[in-house]
Amino acid sequence: MPDTDITAQIAALAALDLRDLRSTWAERYGDPPALRSAPLLRQLLAWRLQAAAHGDLDRATRRQLQRKGSGEAEGLHLGIGARLTRVWKGRTHEVIVEPEGFSWEGQTYRSLSAVATAIAGSRWNGPRFFGLRSST
Repeated sequence: MPDTDITAQIAALAALDLRDLRSTWAERYGDPPALRSAPLLRQLLAWRLQAAAHGDLDRATRRQLQRKGSGEAEGLHLGIGARLTRVWKGRTHEVIVEPEGFSWEGQTYRSLSAVATAIAGSRWNGPRFFGLRSST
């Protein structure tokens, strides 16, 4: 199929509601996933259409995605001993990258998000809290 055909098929998905998306999935692939999110099902259908037209994931990528266990916590790439600082509500907080995670006020956390949550008292994305990611 030409790229324009795939582009048109994907664009047409935008007009479908959840019921129609499920129906489209059933016609093409069998039983649809038990999702209640039209945007997510729309993305899955678009990915399937593109994979059929341009090829699926290569073997190495599939193997990496199937790996069990969590990946490395974001921020560890900064290196052991790196220091992250954040001023929160008038107080400066310093976090140190350790081999087993992130140290803050004598306690080690597995992720920057856990540290950020402890500092802020509510859930935060740690890399964003410490300025490693933009807020957009």
